[in-house]
Parts: sequence; C-alpha cells; structure tokens
Amino acid sequence: MMKLSNQSEFFILLLEKYAEQKSRSAGEVLKRWQEQGLLDYIHGMYEQYHTERLENAFADIDSKTNCI
Repeated sequence: MMKLSNQSEFFILLLEKYAEQKSRSAGEVLKRWQEQGLLDYIHGMYEQYHTERLENAFADIDSKTNCI
C-alpha cells in the first residue's frame, strides 16, 4: 500500500476542516478550489499552513476565493 506524503495528508485534513467550517461537503469545496485554480497554490502553502492555526490558512484561502 502506498503511503501519502505529509503534505498530501495535511491537504486532505485542511480540505475537510475547511469544508466543515463552511458547512459544505469536501467534494464541493475541492471542486470550487479546482475551478478557481487554487489547488496547486493551497498544496504549495504546506510549509506555512501546517505551522499555523488552521483559521489562518482558512483566512488566506478565503482572500483568494470567490465566496464558498
């Protein structure tokens, strides 16, 4: 079985927690992030996001998105 990288595991956690905060499904949020071209950006912010509170990551993501 292939193990996910720490970066990928964190991305999944961030996605699920963000969706929960927005009262949306993870699939819906993932689709919106993909439509807005944010997947690479968010995945690339691992070094910063995983050392801060999730709320800081959410605020950064919100500043880059059209409201979810």
